[in-house]
Amino acid sequence: MDLTHAQRLSDLLFPGLTSIPETYESLYPPRNLEKGAAVTRFAPSPTGFVHIGGVFAALVSERLGKQTNGVFYLRIEDTDRKREIPGGVKQIIRNLREFGICFNEGPLEEGEQESGAYGPYRQSHRVRIYHCFARELVRMGLAYPCFCTEEELGRMRNRQEAEKADPGYYGSWALHRDMDFQEVARLLAEGRPYALRFRSPGSPGRRLVLQDLIKGSIELPENVHDIPLLKSDGIPTYHFAHVVDDHLMRTTHVIRGDEWLSSAPVHLQLFEALGWTPPLYAHISPVMKEEGSSRRKLSKRKDPEAAVSYYHEKGYPPESVREYLLNLINSSYEDWRRANPDKSSSGFTVELERMSVSGALFDLVKLNDVSRNTIGAMTADAVYEQVLTWAEAYALEFAALLKKDPAYAVGIFSIERGGPKPRKDIAMWSEVPEYVRYFYDEIHQEPGPDLLEGLNVAEEDRKKILAAYPVRYDPEDSQEVWFEKIRILSEEFGYTRDMKAYRKNPDAFKGHVGDVSTLIRIAVTGRRMTPDLWRILHLLGPARLQQRVFRFLGRLPE
Repeated sequence: MDLTHAQRLSDLLFPGLTSIPETYESLYPPRNLEKGAAVTRFAPSPTGFVHIGGVFAALVSERLGKQTNGVFYLRIEDTDRKREIPGGVKQIIRNLREFGICFNEGPLEEGEQESGAYGPYRQSHRVRIYHCFARELVRMGLAYPCFCTEEELGRMRNRQEAEKADPGYYGSWALHRDMDFQEVARLLAEGRPYALRFRSPGSPGRRLVLQDLIKGSIELPENVHDIPLLKSDGIPTYHFAHVVDDHLMRTTHVIRGDEWLSSAPVHLQLFEALGWTPPLYAHISPVMKEEGSSRRKLSKRKDPEAAVSYYHEKGYPPESVREYLLNLINSSYEDWRRANPDKSSSGFTVELERMSVSGALFDLVKLNDVSRNTIGAMTADAVYEQVLTWAEAYALEFAALLKKDPAYAVGIFSIERGGPKPRKDIAMWSEVPEYVRYFYDEIHQEPGPDLLEGLNVAEEDRKKILAAYPVRYDPEDSQEVWFEKIRILSEEFGYTRDMKAYRKNPDAFKGHVGDVSTLIRIAVTGRRMTPDLWRILHLLGPARLQQRVFRFLGRLPE
């Protein structure tokens, strides 16, 4: 295109636009960061749905930015206003913060305020910036208006299909690529709507090589399509907006899902057309789920665990999810955590080149194992606070019980916690009401005699042992004295105090002290397996012990 024509066309399409590219290059200069510092971003749409795969990608970007003493920022891609929901930005910020993912720059949770010198961080607030660079492409003869209607484009697609041609707007199919200036002026004067398209310099059959930081060297076909840059309402397309934003915000690394891999040639063309150095790209394979003998992408539609809300409702501690996602990012994290049990996860260095090329396998069983370890390492006070927060959102009656006597609740969570081998029974807070049910009369389920089935205590002894036990219980007894009393009680009824002796000669005894303590445990808690019974009885107290044992006796057959 003749450059004089192009200059006139740019003035015609963007009347009154006074800013020039140098305006924004000066406003957003290269960042003053140390050598090797990465500038990364998370750029979601404010749709209200946060996918666990999005958290995964955000965590990779966050770690890369922060471990290099760089910058990690949030950019909201809200040019499609139909998909936006009220409070969507706040929800994104809150969800990510709960998983320990915090931004150096970007929108703040409250109102329209932002933090950082490279904003606005909402694309809907950057339209004049996009228009400036769109006009520059027109001025260079690299963009033009396309007046095709949806109906015309539909007919074109039908013809391409009939002729077995590749679909798209390119080459001889690019109807308005070389439209005469006078014709453009006439159509604009008529008020005809148009989209602004990029004049692709690509050639069919030509290929480029992308050096991807995760997948390595990838050969891709060069883009030949005259893609839209601005829609008919003047709003930019994703392809154009993200290129302008990544340049002006001085992004060094773009970490995104590999569904965008096929778009990389378009983006590289746009960077080159504008004379900019592109960032480095790292395309993440989708988080996968095993289904039978095959794997598939974790699905928003099929899999509840795809949504971040699932982890809130189930009550997974955010630390557990973060720990598990770091395992998925780099499998070496598990060994690092084993060697550094007390360190913050921020001490681990994420390596992009060690990420899975085929996609990390999301396994809820493994997540539960990680979460049990995480919860097992927490203090009783921390457990109480997190359980209460969860219960206030999802189990109000249980929250009321916890708040009625916080010290009692902390005492429950203290049992077998803090030692070298803490219990690891709980994977998520939604399991807690059932797990601690027997500590609260309001939700305790009285056990029935069916729980005694298979217990190695003779039927004629059960009532006698249970009737004899409460009067011997003293809450002032140490654990050693308490258990010695159970040993003595066992021997009185023919049950040995010595487990080894029983295993050596079981016919010499009715049973052993473990059978007797299990009988007491069932009567008091309704469980065969619990944490430390001495601590449980100490918390429940002698009155409730006696009450529960006598009620249980009443349910035993004569």
